Amino acid sequence: MGDAVSAQVPPVLWLGPADSSSELALARAWIADRAEVIDAASPAMAVANPPLAIRDRSPAAILLGSSAAISWSVRDCVMVSRRWPLAPLVSVAATLVEGRRRSGPALPGVEEVAWNELPGRLAWWLCDRAIGAPGTLGMPATARREERLLEVSRRVAEMRPRQPARVEVAATRAIDAEAVADLVAAAGHAVVGRRVGKPPIDHTADAVVWDAGDLEAPQITWTGLLAANRPDAAIILLDSFPRADTAAAAARSGASAVLSRPASLESLAGILLGVSPRPAGSRG
Repeated sequence: MGDAVSAQVPPVLWLGPADSSSELALARAWIADRAEVIDAASPAMAVANPPLAIRDRSPAAILLGSSAAISWSVRDCVMVSRRWPLAPLVSVAATLVEGRRRSGPALPGVEEVAWNELPGRLAWWLCDRAIGAPGTLGMPATARREERLLEVSRRVAEMRPRQPARVEVAATRAIDAEAVADLVAAAGHAVVGRRVGKPPIDHTADAVVWDAGDLEAPQITWTGLLAANRPDAAIILLDSFPRADTAAAAARSGASAVLSRPASLESLAGILLGVSPRPAGSRG
């Protein structure tokens, strides 16, 4: 299963200045503990003088930091693809770009990922890579979004965790709590509680997935209380419209991730890969 992640941290190439958007800077910071992030200001600079870590080997992925819809051209993509033909290209979209995905990615053959989805999806891609599976990034560039979603469902179903995490689910509405619980179960983990409203401070789960609706100061304050009471438990928040300022505030309060709602299966499953179930005797 996906527990078998390579001990060696793989390199990923980040193209473009991460500080051009606070959202991109946050996304880059979030993946730094999952991969060795190598920065290059432009495709031309990366190709002309490749960083030492990827001079003689291919990066696990090439991430295009996209703060605007016209950040990158087909020529840029071809340039880096010719230098590293085995590395998949991924556009990391800031909020101004992310809405474009409704009509399909603008760059042919380039997967586009919202900035807040990157940590979970990268974790899942690297897990696939560690066991030699092509995963969704290994699909043909011409694959439709629907085909990629079906492949994600198949891969997640195949890679059931040997030790499922115990997950507490909460949402502002019962129907949303049910949907989140189904998503957690589809990722192979055990739902041990469902709450309408805020998750309980005294929960005993390994992780909390909270559909907070619109993430604001009261939910961030409650996140801090959850983290203070159970610092070893992961806290995953779902927000209607993630913004860099609220996501950063949630992270400072102890949140492990802030995802868009409805969350994608691949993104949530990737975040839950990092959750270590506690021994039964230590719960209480």
